[in-house]
Amino acid sequence: MKLLLVVACALIDKDGRVLIAQRPEGKGMAGLWEFPGGKIEAGERPEETLIRELEEELGITVKEPCLAPLTFASFPYPDFHLFMPLYVCRRWEGVVEAKEHAALKWVRATKLRDYPMPPADEPLIPALIDLLGSGA
Repeated sequence: MKLLLVVACALIDKDGRVLIAQRPEGKGMAGLWEFPGGKIEAGERPEETLIRELEEELGITVKEPCLAPLTFASFPYPDFHLFMPLYVCRRWEGVVEAKEHAALKWVRATKLRDYPMPPADEPLIPALIDLLGSGA
C-alpha cells in the first residue's frame, strides 16, 4: 500500500479560533472541511511544504520558526495510507483569503466536530481542544 505524506496547519487567530477550509467542487472529498496544507514534495521538509502551501492556498507568508508541531494522524484509506503531521501557527504576514478553497471559517476548537471533515483530520481535533481549551 502506498504511503502518502501530507502536512497540515492549524492557524490560530488572536481570539484562539482555528482556521478550517472547505474543499472545492471537483476535488476528492469536495465540501468537507480540512486544515490547510498539502502533499510533501520529494526533497521537501514538512515545514517547507507548509510555507509553500499556505502561500499558495491562503496568500499568507509564514516563517519557519512560527510553525510548531502539535500531533499527527495516521489513517488507512482504501487506496493509500495517509501520514499527516499537524503544525500550529499563531503568526503570519498578510490577510488570509480562500485562493483554492470554496470557503474559510474561523472556529473554536470545541466546535470543530460540527463541521464534516475527512476521516484523517478528525483525530487531530482532541489535541487542538487540549491546546486551546473551550476558548469561551
